[in-house]
Amino acid sequence: MLSVLIIALLNSCFTCFFSCISSCGILLFFARFGYFMEDIGNHTPPKDFVCPITTRIFNDPVTLETGQTYERKAIQQWIDRGNTTCPITHQKLHNNQLPKTNYVLKRLIASWKELTPTNELQYPENKHVHVVPQPRTDGTVNELRLVITDLCTSQVLKKAELAVLRIERFWQERNMEVEIQNMLSKPPVVNGFVEILFNSVDTRVLKATVFLLSEVGIKNSGVISTLTRVDSDVECIVSLFKKGLFEAVVLIYLLRPSITIFLQMDMANSLLSVVQKREDEFVKMCVKPKAASVLLLAQIIENEDDGAVSEVIKSLVSGKAIEGIIRSLESEWKEERIASVRILLRCIHEDGKCRHVVADKAELAPVLESFLDANDRERFEIVQFLSELVKLNRRTFNDQVLNIIKDEGTFSTMHTLLIYLQTCLPDQCPMVAGLLLQLDLLAEPRKMSIFREEAIDNLISCLKNSDSPAAQIAAAETLSALQGRFSYSGKPLVRRFLLKHVGLDKTYRSLMRKEQLGGMSGDIQETKEKAAQEWERKMAFVLVNHESGLIFEALSEGLKSRYAETCSGCFISAAWLLHMMIFLPDTGVQETARVCLLKRFVSIFKSAKDTEDKAITMLALSSFIHDPDGLRDITIYMKDIRKGLKEFKKSSTVAVEMLKVFSQESESSPELWNHKELVQEDCSVNGVVLSIVCLKDKIFSGHSDGMIKIWACKGSVLRLTQEIREHTKAVTSLTILPSGDTLYSGSHDKTIRWSFNQETIHCEEVYDVKDHVNNLLVANSISCFIPQGVGIKVNSWNGASKLLNPSKDVKCLALVNGRLYSGCLDNSIQEINLASGTLTSIQSGMRKLLAKGNQVNVLQVHEGLIYSASSSIEGTTFKIWNASTYGLVESLSLTSEVRSMAISSEFIYFGCKLGIMEVWHRNKLTRKETLQIGTNCKVMCMALDSNEDVLVTGTSDGRVQVWGVS
Repeated sequence: MLSVLIIALLNSCFTCFFSCISSCGILLFFARFGYFMEDIGNHTPPKDFVCPITTRIFNDPVTLETGQTYERKAIQQWIDRGNTTCPITHQKLHNNQLPKTNYVLKRLIASWKELTPTNELQYPENKHVHVVPQPRTDGTVNELRLVITDLCTSQVLKKAELAVLRIERFWQERNMEVEIQNMLSKPPVVNGFVEILFNSVDTRVLKATVFLLSEVGIKNSGVISTLTRVDSDVECIVSLFKKGLFEAVVLIYLLRPSITIFLQMDMANSLLSVVQKREDEFVKMCVKPKAASVLLLAQIIENEDDGAVSEVIKSLVSGKAIEGIIRSLESEWKEERIASVRILLRCIHEDGKCRHVVADKAELAPVLESFLDANDRERFEIVQFLSELVKLNRRTFNDQVLNIIKDEGTFSTMHTLLIYLQTCLPDQCPMVAGLLLQLDLLAEPRKMSIFREEAIDNLISCLKNSDSPAAQIAAAETLSALQGRFSYSGKPLVRRFLLKHVGLDKTYRSLMRKEQLGGMSGDIQETKEKAAQEWERKMAFVLVNHESGLIFEALSEGLKSRYAETCSGCFISAAWLLHMMIFLPDTGVQETARVCLLKRFVSIFKSAKDTEDKAITMLALSSFIHDPDGLRDITIYMKDIRKGLKEFKKSSTVAVEMLKVFSQESESSPELWNHKELVQEDCSVNGVVLSIVCLKDKIFSGHSDGMIKIWACKGSVLRLTQEIREHTKAVTSLTILPSGDTLYSGSHDKTIRWSFNQETIHCEEVYDVKDHVNNLLVANSISCFIPQGVGIKVNSWNGASKLLNPSKDVKCLALVNGRLYSGCLDNSIQEINLASGTLTSIQSGMRKLLAKGNQVNVLQVHEGLIYSASSSIEGTTFKIWNASTYGLVESLSLTSEVRSMAISSEFIYFGCKLGIMEVWHRNKLTRKETLQIGTNCKVMCMALDSNEDVLVTGTSDGRVQVWGVS
């Protein structure tokens, strides 16, 4: 009989086939037909026969545009309450008018009912069906099912809210039984919870809902899948979180939205607020809200949008949230500790100053405990974090942090790092090795240490590893940081420190002054500097003495790298270690340093364009002059180095010291120096060459017929670029301001001011001083010259004039630092302070009745000494005076009459009668050689270029000669 009924029912279904396709769609029809066939005979209504709202078999089913079917009365009440979305899919309903009854489904239900007795009806518990299971015999579970029914079907919000609170109580009392978990994990129940989140305003209910979803979601991934299926659900949870429902952060963490969504939804400030709160301010949950916030922040800072991340970091550092992150380092949950390390490390990289707060407040023992259980990435992050914490601006603080790292924890930090060093990636090795080496150096270096040996071996190996540029760069940067001096923001100060020793850098001294002004007493500053020096000495000692100076070989290899970062790091590290060798005991590694680095640093010094790099190279090279063998080897390159040293002699005592040593070496080895005539030009048609000055590659000559000539000199080529005749009488003197932009010429008719324009000059202004001008000197706003009569004329450019030393017949002048020196006809020498007008006699004059006095022909001041040459019938007396004490330093006699003089770092040049130029060693005052300028002439004027490589002479027979000094 049953088989007959089934056949009849099938015939009825096929009869209404086309109407079913039009009302439900073919796929839905076959789906429902399958359910129908499957469930006939087991007295359980197919899932699509039951309304998800009422959980009862349809009486008047209607299918909405979203494809979901509901009881007409139930869905109409849903819409009448103001809802505009589908209860199941939450898709927006575009039509509020309900469609016609789904008669196909209604007929199928009617046929099924005819085959199933009413008293045998059962409702299935199926995860695909939007129904609530029927009560079982267990009273508590049955009661929970009724409460769940209220949550999913109640049209009264208050009743649904009460259901949430009762479900929460069930969850707490039944200790999260698996059966209850399964009941609460079903999509209809999850959607019921979501409806509460959308509609409730009761904070207690919202917290309970978030609590339940989180508790169930962490145990059943299907719950998370249901929540993430609809974007509006996620947006609702995030919105509640941003409005202050901070427990929702746990649910957000479980949803695992992408980093892009995090930034789009602007949750950072809310996450920071949670981090700052106490744990007891939250509901006790499966994951602590603060932990969830820390983990989410760690995800945010990994975003590639540096601008957005920087804003988050800035907010974190500027407020108290960073202290909350620091406290998370002590969390019992390893993942939270690692996330905290990641966040703090990024904060330090963004704003180095915050490392002081972290170093002061962080408990490092839990971080060290995390190291053993961490993966490779996490371990390296911990090493990076610890390495940043020992970059404080006080050495004593760094030592304290290092001692904590060494001693805290239940295991040996140094042993753990040693094991990790042997397995980590090549580009990670340098930082691990650097931290291990610092821990080993907390005590006075021992003769043997496996930790130190392994650490330095790894650093050297990485420096030599040209196949891994990243490892080379990391090793070079690590070595630079090992010097141990850092700014407040944690930047290594080794470069600034080296420049300070050269005498060029003011930044380092400025940093020290700021710390003093910031409240650091003199005693503290002294203690800090002493600790820094001690650390620097210990570190340099172990590095240079490892394997007899093997570090120098590695640095030499690094300097050959094609990567600028590697070269720069190796350059600074090598310069620092070479400089430190002056202060370390001689252990025989100097030879290795010379072999590996001397020639390379000479090459850098010759080719360096950057002034600071050149100065640091000079400091490194200076270390070799303190060792006899080093001095011997560096003397070979003396000619290549001298020119560069002269550029620094006014600003660096290191340059002065090296030049002095080289000068002594050159006097003991005269063959090292050579004077060679490069080129000469005959200007006899313009008369006597009375004045010569040099500026870069230009030479200016003044002639007795009033002509001024400008020459371009390159090697052995002297090219005339311009001739000007503004003067009608002899041009007796030429002078150039230190700024190098103005030339002044003095003549027997007037004084003219010139200004440069590339290779040419033009007359800018004429000053008529109504007197012959000899030996013109210019400084600031005044000019000094020797007039036709007695005394010295001092003119200001506004027209004022005065006569100084009026009782003397002055023959020559020199002007240095506001002090005017005059050499007179009676052999006297005076110093006049132009500011105060004070006159000091350096050498008294004399009179001879039967012969001329010993007049002072030339006078120059050079490096604190006054040089004068006086002529007489017996010859020339050459004297040197101390410009500060006016005491006589040296006096000697020359056989030739001196008419002009030039002084360099190495030599004194005397221009004499009969075309002779004598060259004397400046320090030893011994004659090196005599050069023949001409046969029947006088050397009237001489000038050296700024590098002292070129000497130019002008003669009485009108010749301009250029000599090379090498």
